[in-house]
Amino acid sequence: MTVQPNQLAKIFKALGDENRLRILEMLQGEERCACMLLDEMHITQPTLSHHMKILCDVDLVIGRKEGKWMHYRLNADQFQKAAQFLQRTAEMAKDDVIFVSEK
Repeated sequence: MTVQPNQLAKIFKALGDENRLRILEMLQGEERCACMLLDEMHITQPTLSHHMKILCDVDLVIGRKEGKWMHYRLNADQFQKAAQFLQRTAEMAKDDVIFVSEK
């Protein structure tokens, strides 16, 4: 259940945008229609589509079409993989001893 470094880099790059973080926050706990995201974000439909494509391409968000609208939800598995990487890294970092030389 590990993610390759190139995939992790894409995930973290996708997370590096304030609008995408706001979208992910809105999707916590429920699936939402793109129309709802548009209303709350106050952005244009092409801008939302751009952000959703990035989030879907790295599998952080799953989209499904219903009628003329897309409905989006978080992909818990992908978030779990990224979280495991961060947890492993954090555990290794606290075990490291850093020596600072005095000048």
